[in-house]
Amino acid sequence: MKVAIIVAIGGAAGALGRYLLTSYLGPLVGGGFPWAILMVNVLGSFFLGAITELAAQSVLVTPEIKTLMTVGFLGAFTTFSAFSLDIVELCERGQWSFALLYICASVLISVFGLIGGVMVVKAIVA
Repeated sequence: MKVAIIVAIGGAAGALGRYLLTSYLGPLVGGGFPWAILMVNVLGSFFLGAITELAAQSVLVTPEIKTLMTVGFLGAFTTFSAFSLDIVELCERGQWSFALLYICASVLISVFGLIGGVMVVKAIVA
């Protein structure tokens, strides 16, 4: 139960962080390209890498803090950071073909999944 509370607190903070950052950056950079979300994804990936490495080196990051920040905060802030970590770990294990397959499949299937969801809702609502 303690871990679930830690994840919930981190998740609430991450969701709020994404909302505030995109609300602030969106009007500054204008429309046409999702710059604010790109920034969220890049920042999330950076911090996931930093926190994961700090935890691996046993520097300043307890298991509870790692869970709070990675699963909770960054899980709500961006899911792209976890995707990026998976790719790096595949590459570190020398599984380059799996990494490339994972990149292509994740992007393409996710886009088609989104299109499918839109189409299902349109079919139901129409």
